[in-house]
Amino acid sequence: MSFINEFTQFTNNQWVRMVLNVIDILLVWLVIYNILILIRGTKAVQLLKGIFVIIIIRIITVYFGLTTLGWMTKQVIEFGFLAIIIIFQPELRRALEQLGRGKLFARSNMQEEEEQTRLVTAMSKSVSYMAKRRIGALISIERETGLNEYIETGIPMYSEISSELIINIFIPNTPLHDGAVIVQKNKVAAAACYLPLSESPFISKELGTRHRAAIGISEVTDAITVVVSEETGAISLTINGDLHRDLSIEEFEVRLRNAWFGGATNSVGASKWGLWGGKK
Repeated sequence: MSFINEFTQFTNNQWVRMVLNVIDILLVWLVIYNILILIRGTKAVQLLKGIFVIIIIRIITVYFGLTTLGWMTKQVIEFGFLAIIIIFQPELRRALEQLGRGKLFARSNMQEEEEQTRLVTAMSKSVSYMAKRRIGALISIERETGLNEYIETGIPMYSEISSELIINIFIPNTPLHDGAVIVQKNKVAAAACYLPLSESPFISKELGTRHRAAIGISEVTDAITVVVSEETGAISLTINGDLHRDLSIEEFEVRLRNAWFGGATNSVGASKWGLWGGKK
């Protein structure tokens, strides 16, 4: 009986130790993940890559017995942490301040919201500029359905989204203005892309090629497509086969944010066919 009790207690201790080890590993990974999120997009990322290279070199020198190179990498590693503290003193101070305020682990959500706001603002600013000057534009934003098939028809860019870049692409008589810009995540993937034209007989004959292409891509994918009319400067948006026309810049921002980053897009929409008539 005593042996059974000791065995049961030993087994229970093993389970407790195992659970604590799992929790320990998860907490370490959580800290590492949030640190990577914290330094993402900063110069610390390049430093981190350099540290990994030095560690790999150090392992190689130990394995092959390279004495001189091993001594050099050892000195770099030993004094490197002091150099990191000196070089990245502002970033470390900001991180400690956020930790004191309890915002360190909430920063990833804040960064995501800030990035979403930046993207919507960039799109809104560029569309507003082009609408006022009647510069035609066609911008398709990838969601769940991949648009690589259409990206391959254009000129690859993979550039950061900015209002200045989008406006410059669609300036008339420039090499990239004719065709569609395709956005993947937070990048301009390609410009001067060809999109499929809709063959629906219900589309108003007043609509031009840009609007037909926007409706066409929305019929075969879940992409969001922005259209600025070259003739009237009207702003339109296609979502799930629906064409929303003559939007104010405020309506455009709301619909774009809801469709791109989640929300009820149809709550502010009209019927599918009712939006296709009217002034171009």
